[in-house]
Amino acid sequence: MKTLRVQGAREHNLKDISVEFPRGGLVVISGLSGSGKSSLAFDTIYAEGQRRYVESLSAYARQFLGLMEKPDVDYIEGLSPAIAIEQKTTHRNPRSTVGTVTEIYDYLRLLYARVGQPYCPTCNIPIEEQSVDQILETVLHLPEDSRLLVLAPMLKNRKTEGQKLFEDARRSGFSRMRINGEEHLLEEDIRLDKRYKYNIEIVVDRIRLTAESRRRLSDAVETALELSGGKVQLSISAGSGPAQNEEKDAEPQAQELFFSEHNSCSECGYSLPELEPRLFSFNSPIGACDHCSGLGRLFEFDFELLCPDPEATLKESLLQLHRIDSSRWYRSLFGALSEAWGFSTKDSWSSLSKNVQDKLLYGSDEQISFRYRRMHGGTSTQKLKFPGIFADLQQRYKDADSERMRTWFEEYMRQTNCPSCKGQRLKQGALSVYLHSGPALPRKSIIDLCSAPISEARAFVSELALSPARQQIASQILKEVQARLGFLESVGLNYLSLERSAATLSGGEAQRIRLATQIGSQLTGVLYILDEPSIGLHQRDNQKLIDTLLHLKSLDNTVIVVEHDEQTLRVSDYIVDMGPGAGVHGGFVVAQGPPAKIMRVKESLTGQFLSGKLLIPVPKPEQRRTGNGSFLELRGASEHNLKNVDIQISLGTMTLITGVSGSGKSTLLEDVLYPAVFNALKQGKKRQVGKFHSLSGCEKLKKVIRIDQSPIGRTSRSNPATYVGAWTPIRELFAALPDARARGYATGRFSFNVKGGRCEACEGGGTQRIEMHFLPDVHVTCDVCNGKRFNGETLEVRYKGKNIHDVLEMTIEDGVEFFSAIPQVKAKLDTLSEVGLAYMTLGQSAVTLSGGEAQRVKLASELSKRGGNNTLYIIDEPTTGLHFADVKKLLEVLQNLVEKGSTICMIEHNLDVIKQADYIIDMGPEGGAEGGMIVAKGTPEQLAQEQTSYTGQFLKEILHDAG
Repeated sequence: MKTLRVQGAREHNLKDISVEFPRGGLVVISGLSGSGKSSLAFDTIYAEGQRRYVESLSAYARQFLGLMEKPDVDYIEGLSPAIAIEQKTTHRNPRSTVGTVTEIYDYLRLLYARVGQPYCPTCNIPIEEQSVDQILETVLHLPEDSRLLVLAPMLKNRKTEGQKLFEDARRSGFSRMRINGEEHLLEEDIRLDKRYKYNIEIVVDRIRLTAESRRRLSDAVETALELSGGKVQLSISAGSGPAQNEEKDAEPQAQELFFSEHNSCSECGYSLPELEPRLFSFNSPIGACDHCSGLGRLFEFDFELLCPDPEATLKESLLQLHRIDSSRWYRSLFGALSEAWGFSTKDSWSSLSKNVQDKLLYGSDEQISFRYRRMHGGTSTQKLKFPGIFADLQQRYKDADSERMRTWFEEYMRQTNCPSCKGQRLKQGALSVYLHSGPALPRKSIIDLCSAPISEARAFVSELALSPARQQIASQILKEVQARLGFLESVGLNYLSLERSAATLSGGEAQRIRLATQIGSQLTGVLYILDEPSIGLHQRDNQKLIDTLLHLKSLDNTVIVVEHDEQTLRVSDYIVDMGPGAGVHGGFVVAQGPPAKIMRVKESLTGQFLSGKLLIPVPKPEQRRTGNGSFLELRGASEHNLKNVDIQISLGTMTLITGVSGSGKSTLLEDVLYPAVFNALKQGKKRQVGKFHSLSGCEKLKKVIRIDQSPIGRTSRSNPATYVGAWTPIRELFAALPDARARGYATGRFSFNVKGGRCEACEGGGTQRIEMHFLPDVHVTCDVCNGKRFNGETLEVRYKGKNIHDVLEMTIEDGVEFFSAIPQVKAKLDTLSEVGLAYMTLGQSAVTLSGGEAQRVKLASELSKRGGNNTLYIIDEPTTGLHFADVKKLLEVLQNLVEKGSTICMIEHNLDVIKQADYIIDMGPEGGAEGGMIVAKGTPEQLAQEQTSYTGQFLKEILHDAG
């Protein structure tokens, strides 16, 4: 079959639609936000593909996956195995990096283990093979009379029961083993638990180092090398008392030296463990830095966050996390400390002596005695050495057993580089192994290579200088590494580095990484479904993404893309345009066919914008605002890749930060400018700020508001109505109804967050979470309230014939009309409608909102508040997920906000928005290390004349066409 046919799709708001499009093509599903695009692509086509795949598995495999419901569709013909590549950033583990997610790091570990050149970190000379004579020469330079335990390492950090190993050692004539540093006689009945990992060495000999012991030492070392395959370990203790003999145990705190026939320095004797892939893994105890456990960074409590105001009392500032009002323990402890050291918790930090300050922060060796009252009566006397506030809080953070508590503590902490590994995650041994490239490129350790931009890493790997023998070993590994790095470049991610934490990636970046991984799989005959992969991409990089999609198509795959990007729409083979409106007004196929056909359909908004019959106008140069005469000026921003950047923002304008992906836009706006202004205005608890020199002009602002794409809530009980503040007056309205008053119902009766009127089976969520081992949790409709969230008595109270659950199920558009007589509610819902969310229901779960929808809910929340003059809004790509028509509507809202006296500074790639800006600051010229500078700045007309600006080049075409 050459087509994929969907018949009778009714999932969500789809109106029994049927579509048919060619297989083996690039198909774009477009339409207004909420028109049913994702319902068709993901909830119907992909869901059915997954269901059929699961049904093809054995009954044994299906029991672990569970049953998958059939989507509400009559049938789908021509369906291939489906792979969805969505925007969800699933890798929140701090150990996940771009390198580990793409598996490139696994290949690099293998590469460095097989062909890497070890260097001595002290002498900076290559570490070569070490003979028995060289090992003996090093050992014989130890102090005379030292006592040596000559060990043959047999297992390193491995799970084992050890019985065969012990038996072989007995047969070979050995009488002792050392297990995890503790000696055992082999005649004992040694039992090991195979669930745990062990370090096991055979005790070859116990020798006192004298001039006469060389021969015996030589024999012992040779025996150990033979037993362990070229390794020997010496446990050295100082020589005192009688000579060490077979009966005397080795002394504790002995110095441990590791030698290998392959990896020891000839000058200083520095030894490397055996080069193996695990040595280069920061997720393995073998390779991870012991101090930070391979994270590279440490969370440490910051004094400025704990005590932002040195003039405030200790109880209000430094001791706020100890809650001495409610904690008997800490109230008694600090009472005793204040009595012993001569201070009061009502004193300010600045009034304390330096000695008391140091004792409070870092502790003291003196014993403090204090009495405290137990919870169930009686008192207890305790004596302890106070470790200091920093150490005490660090221990409480480490012992915290809930994510909520850890998040609370982290608000008062800063991330700092690990002092041991300097943020490089690995032990010194792994960091001392290098690869050499061409003469223009210095040698690099595995972390050096991962810290470089992907484009630079690819150039280094392609020019590696290896001997013929090593080249033969590395050829297949290098082929995989170069190919995967090339795939990342092909989707416009050349500015990223392999050590970049996966948790810091945007949804678009995470999606493009998965797309690059799929290119590497070289699958054919597959149905790929993507969700707006162009998000966060500059127009210059967009063509790379389109080329990648076309490459996937060329492998005889079908590529379905939910997308609004004009370039992608124009190169597609087939467009399915959904509409005509959003929510209940959507769910129809307005037009389908090649782009040329879509442009001729009058009912298709997408077609009308593509043909140019509908457009977003370009303001005339004289219409662009110059501001109110005041400026916000930031100087010397140098966080991450920023190169000492100075910017000046005219207040009362819409200023855009543009530039290629990775050029430093988010760093400048979100990591430096926003927290710097926030702290200057003293709007709340002090925030961590990126490096900058000075900030001026804040006195002209009342407040700063950041509107990003983070979720508006993390539970199913969070929704748009609660976030914008419409839910409280709705509950008050229901509580004031005669029926509610007769029953004695207060406002809390109509809350799904507190007991009383909510359904207690699901605690007001409407769904119940089922934990699935090895799989994501599943949320099923509550079988007690059938998803209505409230108990039966509460649902009997009605306003205009609708109960509280019916209100939650209303669309915002319907809610505006329904509550037209309630100004407090209508005003809040009007703002949601203004930002293009009229199709959404009041009670839609926050966890189901896209990043763009969550951002627009936040924008609506701010718009609904009065007195927005002299406010600075910092916004991150508000057009994410928006159709041309939605962008036009959003621009009207933003322009109106500026007209009322606010200032908007936002990051954006959408040319329709850029052309409407009053002022543009273009970052670049490239991404990563080659970015971080201002390439051009000025009005859109001025930027279009800048030849060095990529944004200006694309803008020039837009302005020329408009003229």
